[in-house]
Amino acid sequence: MKKLVSSFLGLFLIAVVFTACNSSSQQQTADSTNTVAKDSSANDVTKNWKLGVQLWTFHYFPFVTALDKVDSTGIKYIEAFPGQELGGGMKGSFGIDMPDSIKARVKQLLQSKGITMVAFGVISPKTVAEWKKYFDLAKYFGLSYITAEPRKDQWNQVDSLAGVYGIKVAIHDHPKPNAYWSPDSVLAATVGHPNIGSCADVGHWARNGLNPVECLKKLEGHVFGVHLKDIKEFGKTDAADTAVGKGINDFPGIFQELKRQGFSGMFSIEQESNWYHNVPDVVNTKKYFDEQVAKLR
Repeated sequence: MKKLVSSFLGLFLIAVVFTACNSSSQQQTADSTNTVAKDSSANDVTKNWKLGVQLWTFHYFPFVTALDKVDSTGIKYIEAFPGQELGGGMKGSFGIDMPDSIKARVKQLLQSKGITMVAFGVISPKTVAEWKKYFDLAKYFGLSYITAEPRKDQWNQVDSLAGVYGIKVAIHDHPKPNAYWSPDSVLAATVGHPNIGSCADVGHWARNGLNPVECLKKLEGHVFGVHLKDIKEFGKTDAADTAVGKGINDFPGIFQELKRQGFSGMFSIEQESNWYHNVPDVVNTKKYFDEQVAKLR
């Protein structure tokens, strides 16, 4: 009888231990799954994506008016362009010739509207001395990168300056016969130059008869900024612009590829049509962008 009781007691204890271990294992699996889900959510780069406006969109208006237009869309980031008339009682244009007093007024204006200048361009300085002036201006405004089309013989010096200032240089692609119309030419500039990368104008790539998603794949790890642009016809260098999402570009594919790459720069809306009345187009682009990015999460 004692042996029988001992046997039952042993079996009971084994069952209790097995149940406890199994329950613990299930809890650990659940906790692990939840942790992975949380980590995946926390590491979603799209949450840090910035949507801005390239002020060339409003280049028929002074800088001050352009800022008002950006402000009216609810967008809080911009890519300025040198040469835009300042307006608002300020003489001259935005650029390296602005005196300190005007630069301070521009900075105060941006702060008053809660708008951050992330980049400016597109520039093509003739000399290294001119490049340095642009880097000084970029540093003053706290920019992340400068959009440019540097001469090939400047690559080494530009990369060096970018490293010293801690400000990247993003090469912009224009339609043929521009020197950087192909991602291959941009990629060549990045070799041995860690501070030089791409400002991917997806609209111009399509104008050049190139698939923007494939172009982005070629430039993986080198994309510092993006120009959001859509066009009506593929493979025509003079194809007309249209609002983003209403043309021929595969933006869901573009966004998915940039997410895969871990892209963390700014998307600059560059609307090059309906010049005098394009604020609604910018608003619709913002709405489209927000909808598409939400689908990636």
